[in-house]
Amino acid sequence: MFAALGDDTRWSILAALGRADASASALAEVLPVPRQAIAKHLAVLQDVGLVEPVRVGREVRYRVLGSQLTETARRLDLIGAQWDRRLATIKQIAEDLERE
Repeated sequence: MFAALGDDTRWSILAALGRADASASALAEVLPVPRQAIAKHLAVLQDVGLVEPVRVGREVRYRVLGSQLTETARRLDLIGAQWDRRLATIKQIAEDLERE
């Protein structure tokens, strides 16, 4: 999941899909990336469950799966809270040592 989100182009794709479902061709028109590369990025995002294809006639449009993004944000919040606690502990230790 996090490896998939580590790419700026994928973030741009998710942002565009957050505004409206779109095909790979439509995304290639608004992003500075060729359609073939968009298709590969969409495959990565689909593999980790962030987007899903929806057939509309002859076209395949992609949409963001909000539940997966919500779960990812929850996990990041937990990691952030753990680091905050660790940093507070380190700060307290440093202050205690300074007073000694």
